[in-house]
Amino acid sequence: MVNEINVVPYIDVMLVLLVIFMVTAPLLSPGVIDLPTVGSSRVKKDVYVEVQIPSTGSMVLLLKNSDQSVSEVPVEAPDLIESVRTLTNGDPSVPVVISADKVVLYEQVMNVMNELKSAGVRKVGLLVKKPN
Repeated sequence: MVNEINVVPYIDVMLVLLVIFMVTAPLLSPGVIDLPTVGSSRVKKDVYVEVQIPSTGSMVLLLKNSDQSVSEVPVEAPDLIESVRTLTNGDPSVPVVISADKVVLYEQVMNVMNELKSAGVRKVGLLVKKPN
Protein backbone atom coordinates (compact mmCIF):
# COMPACT_ATOMS: atom_id res chain seq x y z
CA MET A 1 0.00 0.00 0.00
CA VAL A 2 1.39 3.40 -1.03
CA ASN A 3 0.81 6.39 1.29
CA GLU A 4 2.07 9.09 -1.07
CA ILE A 5 0.13 11.54 -3.24
CA ASN A 6 0.93 11.32 -6.92
CA VAL A 7 1.48 14.98 -7.96
CA VAL A 8 2.16 14.33 -11.65
CA PRO A 9 -1.53 14.67 -12.68
CA TYR A 10 -1.75 17.96 -10.75
CA ILE A 11 1.29 19.31 -12.58
CA ASP A 12 -0.30 18.31 -15.90
CA VAL A 13 -3.51 20.12 -15.05
CA MET A 14 -1.55 23.20 -13.94
CA LEU A 15 0.42 23.32 -17.20
CA VAL A 16 -2.76 22.96 -19.27
CA LEU A 17 -4.38 25.84 -17.36
CA LEU A 18 -1.24 27.94 -17.80
CA VAL A 19 -1.34 27.40 -21.56
CA ILE A 20 -5.04 28.28 -21.69
CA PHE A 21 -4.46 31.54 -19.78
CA MET A 22 -1.45 32.44 -21.92
CA VAL A 23 -3.51 31.97 -25.10
CA THR A 24 -6.64 33.80 -23.94
CA ALA A 25 -4.97 36.77 -22.16
CA PRO A 26 -3.89 38.60 -25.35
CA LEU A 27 -7.34 38.08 -26.87
CA LEU A 28 -9.12 40.00 -24.11
CA SER A 29 -9.51 43.67 -24.94
CA PRO A 30 -8.64 46.04 -22.09
CA GLY A 31 -11.22 48.60 -21.00
CA VAL A 32 -10.91 51.88 -22.88
CA ILE A 33 -11.39 55.10 -20.94
CA ASP A 34 -11.86 58.23 -22.98
CA LEU A 35 -10.68 60.99 -20.65
CA PRO A 36 -11.63 64.59 -21.41
CA THR A 37 -8.89 67.06 -22.15
CA VAL A 38 -8.68 70.60 -20.91
CA GLY A 39 -10.11 73.11 -23.35
CA SER A 40 -12.00 70.54 -25.45
CA SER A 41 -15.37 72.24 -25.03
CA ARG A 42 -17.39 72.20 -28.23
CA VAL A 43 -19.40 75.40 -28.38
CA LYS A 44 -19.51 78.03 -25.69
CA LYS A 45 -23.11 78.75 -24.76
CA ASP A 46 -24.47 82.30 -24.72
CA VAL A 47 -26.19 81.94 -21.35
CA TYR A 48 -25.03 79.65 -18.57
CA VAL A 49 -24.94 79.45 -14.80
CA GLU A 50 -21.63 79.05 -13.00
CA VAL A 51 -21.49 77.57 -9.51
CA GLN A 52 -18.30 78.76 -7.82
CA ILE A 53 -17.04 76.74 -4.86
CA PRO A 54 -14.13 78.59 -3.21
CA SER A 55 -11.89 77.01 -0.59
CA THR A 56 -13.99 78.63 2.16
CA GLY A 57 -16.93 76.42 1.13
CA SER A 58 -19.54 79.16 0.64
CA MET A 59 -20.96 78.90 -2.88
CA VAL A 60 -21.66 81.73 -5.32
CA LEU A 61 -23.94 81.48 -8.36
CA LEU A 62 -23.15 83.53 -11.46
CA LEU A 63 -25.52 83.93 -14.40
CA LYS A 64 -23.38 84.78 -17.40
CA ASN A 65 -24.93 86.21 -20.58
CA SER A 66 -23.54 86.73 -24.06
CA ASP A 67 -23.35 90.50 -23.46
CA GLN A 68 -20.85 89.85 -20.62
CA SER A 69 -23.35 90.83 -17.93
CA VAL A 70 -23.00 88.82 -14.74
CA SER A 71 -25.51 88.35 -11.96
CA GLU A 72 -23.85 87.21 -8.72
CA VAL A 73 -25.87 85.46 -6.02
CA PRO A 74 -24.32 84.03 -2.81
CA VAL A 75 -26.02 80.76 -1.90
CA GLU A 76 -25.90 78.09 0.79
CA ALA A 77 -25.93 74.37 -0.04
CA PRO A 78 -29.59 73.69 0.90
CA ASP A 79 -30.80 76.58 -1.31
CA LEU A 80 -28.66 75.70 -4.34
CA ILE A 81 -31.35 74.04 -6.47
CA GLU A 82 -33.95 76.71 -5.81
CA SER A 83 -31.45 79.47 -6.64
CA VAL A 84 -30.44 77.76 -9.90
CA ARG A 85 -34.10 77.41 -10.88
CA THR A 86 -34.67 81.09 -10.10
CA LEU A 87 -31.69 82.22 -12.19
CA THR A 88 -32.64 80.01 -15.16
CA ASN A 89 -36.38 80.73 -14.89
CA GLY A 90 -36.97 77.00 -14.54
CA ASP A 91 -35.41 76.15 -17.91
CA PRO A 92 -33.55 72.80 -17.53
CA SER A 93 -31.72 73.26 -20.84
CA VAL A 94 -29.58 76.12 -19.50
CA PRO A 95 -26.12 74.63 -18.85
CA VAL A 96 -24.63 74.77 -15.38
CA VAL A 97 -20.86 74.66 -14.91
CA ILE A 98 -19.06 74.11 -11.64
CA SER A 99 -15.79 75.90 -10.93
CA ALA A 100 -14.11 74.79 -7.74
CA ASP A 101 -10.88 75.79 -6.08
CA LYS A 102 -8.02 73.26 -6.21
CA VAL A 103 -8.19 72.56 -2.48
CA VAL A 104 -11.94 71.83 -2.44
CA LEU A 105 -12.66 68.16 -1.82
CA TYR A 106 -13.65 66.13 -4.86
CA GLU A 107 -16.56 64.73 -2.85
CA GLN A 108 -18.02 68.22 -2.38
CA VAL A 109 -17.88 68.91 -6.13
CA MET A 110 -19.51 65.55 -6.89
CA ASN A 111 -22.25 66.22 -4.33
CA VAL A 112 -23.08 69.53 -6.04
CA MET A 113 -23.06 67.82 -9.44
CA ASN A 114 -25.31 65.04 -8.14
CA GLU A 115 -27.77 67.55 -6.67
CA LEU A 116 -27.99 69.42 -9.97
CA LYS A 117 -28.47 66.23 -12.00
CA SER A 118 -31.14 64.88 -9.64
CA ALA A 119 -32.95 68.25 -9.81
CA GLY A 120 -33.33 67.84 -13.58
CA VAL A 121 -30.54 70.04 -14.93
CA ARG A 122 -29.68 68.47 -18.29
CA LYS A 123 -26.20 69.87 -18.84
CA VAL A 124 -23.78 69.94 -15.91
CA GLY A 125 -20.06 70.41 -16.52
CA LEU A 126 -16.81 71.33 -14.86
CA LEU A 127 -15.04 74.58 -15.64
CA VAL A 128 -11.25 74.36 -15.90
CA LYS A 129 -8.59 76.76 -16.99
CA LYS A 130 -6.20 76.08 -19.83
CA PRO A 131 -2.60 75.25 -18.95
CA ASN A 132 -0.03 77.97 -19.54
